[in-house]
Amino acid sequence: MFPRLKPYRSRTWLANVHEIENCVLCGKSGIQAAHSNQERGMSQKASDCLTAALCPECHGEIDNGRDMNRDERRARMNEAIVRTLDQLARRGLVRAV
Repeated sequence: MFPRLKPYRSRTWLANVHEIENCVLCGKSGIQAAHSNQERGMSQKASDCLTAALCPECHGEIDNGRDMNRDERRARMNEAIVRTLDQLARRGLVRAV
């Protein structure tokens, strides 16, 4: 298991996520930078780089939805994070090393 690291915080990263105009899951406009809930306790946010550009409806469904179990919600969030990273990379905001 990897050691637990202090969450990465970056206002610049979150601002870049907010520049994505449409939800990476459903395409609606008006997004939020939704943090992953994995590996965090109550009232703790994951690292800012583990965020997804989601509309309020998709964000709420992943965080509190009753139509998916925990594993399905985690898989959906992981998909959203990957899609967000793809959008940021296409804009030149994430660089390959």
